[in-house]
Amino acid sequence: MTGRPLDALLAELSSGDAGAAEKVFVAYEPYLRMVVRRQLSEGLRAKFDSVDIVQSVWADLLDHFREAKYRFRDADHLRAFLVRVTRNRFIDRLRQHRSQLEHERPLSTSDLEASSPGGRASEIVLADELWDQILEVCPPAHYELLRLKRQGLSLAEIADRTGLHASSVRRVLYEVARRLARKQAAAGDQRPG
Repeated sequence: MTGRPLDALLAELSSGDAGAAEKVFVAYEPYLRMVVRRQLSEGLRAKFDSVDIVQSVWADLLDHFREAKYRFRDADHLRAFLVRVTRNRFIDRLRQHRSQLEHERPLSTSDLEASSPGGRASEIVLADELWDQILEVCPPAHYELLRLKRQGLSLAEIADRTGLHASSVRRVLYEVARRLARKQAAAGDQRPG
């Protein structure tokens, strides 16, 4: 949405009309998501996605729009403002997750798969211990997702069975891996040296 229809909304938006704020959000949401997606690396996509950032921005701005705290000369100034706020929010999220990205190692498929029945007893015991550790750091709501991954299903297959989006499945797996790595690192720090 550009030009006159959006310019007409600016007057309503400046007066605190929540309906106008919703229409502006609908108009700019795809553009702002594209701005974020261009900056997301593969590792960051596991932490959050463009929808997370844009919705976070709008949640904060909505109150300001309702209180008519902002005034924009035209649609171009509004777009520039929204891009700036969205980029700043993205940078904040990047800073929050930077140290985690530097230290974590995602679980590989072999970490989640059960050992074959013909494996050595020690391998089976180690696999079972790892599985128990994974379940300890995972919220019970995600047990089914992990069980499906352990069976070797792809992200798309897990998404189909659980009703989640594939990127949400990936984000859950990375979060579990991060928690497991943190727990293992803490246990390593406590071992007598």
